[in-house]
Amino acid sequence: MALIKKASLLSFIFLISCLLSSMTFAQPGIDSAFQSTLLTDHHLIGKIWSSRSQSFIDLEEFLSYSGNASYLLLGEKHDNPDHHTLQLYILNYFLEREKISNVSLEMMKSEDQARLNFLQRSSSQNSINTNLASLNVELDWEDEGWSWEFYGPLIQAALQGGVPLSAGNLTTETMQQVYGNPNILDGALQFENHIVDKLNQDIDESHCGLLPESQFPSMVRVQRARDISLASSLHFPSAEKLSVLIAGNYHIRQDLGVPNYLMGQNPQLERQQIVAISFMEVSEGSNDPSEYLQQFSDVAAFDFIWFTPAVSNEDYCASLLQ
Repeated sequence: MALIKKASLLSFIFLISCLLSSMTFAQPGIDSAFQSTLLTDHHLIGKIWSSRSQSFIDLEEFLSYSGNASYLLLGEKHDNPDHHTLQLYILNYFLEREKISNVSLEMMKSEDQARLNFLQRSSSQNSINTNLASLNVELDWEDEGWSWEFYGPLIQAALQGGVPLSAGNLTTETMQQVYGNPNILDGALQFENHIVDKLNQDIDESHCGLLPESQFPSMVRVQRARDISLASSLHFPSAEKLSVLIAGNYHIRQDLGVPNYLMGQNPQLERQQIVAISFMEVSEGSNDPSEYLQQFSDVAAFDFIWFTPAVSNEDYCASLLQ
């Protein structure tokens, strides 16, 4: 199918701007607004921080830099609508310029690939309706955990742009096998001890300190297996094109996540050819953008951080510990 025309993109952005609140993005070129309502007066909101230059950059500079990469990893906090609006903007920007070779999604398991392939063929032959409602039915989408409102437009944009889609995540059955088999990743890239220690620490914190230490290795193994699967789902891009991943912020980390496995799969690939941008909620009292990198080694977690308001102030751990 023909790629999304510029007029269509501008119409979409205008529609979003009419529907959302009056607070606009700080970056020029995005005539839209934030939906999240917490910490909207934080001075970092709407700004893009470059860990490479240790400075704020504008949207044009970010897009120029990203367009010269081989892999573009778009992070997110899964329940923040602003992160998906920004992802869609970037996706449409590069689709319009025919710069994307494929798009992979954490939200879909390998068992869903056949459905995606069918949609791709049908879309290219104009034999299927690519409106959001029809795509939802064709994919038998389960909204629990992955809101179709957020991910449907991303899938629709890729299909209408004629770009292959990949289901990046493991099946539940495979994850169970990984969890129970200590030797299943023996042939995979091995991390140094300080990185393993960091993974253990993050697993512990993400489970509010309630996970028995004996389960740390199994949980880290599942995390690593998912990153390997996501990396494997990304096609090696053709010249001057981008292979795009849409996944949670933790998966796209340069220091811990998918980029390491991409380089393991292709020894010729250099880290600067992988651009990882985290769409990240601001935190009250945290005004230094470098704090959000959670730096623990000489490799920065993200190349860029694009700051947004927060969608919730719920203390998840506090509710569990009551």
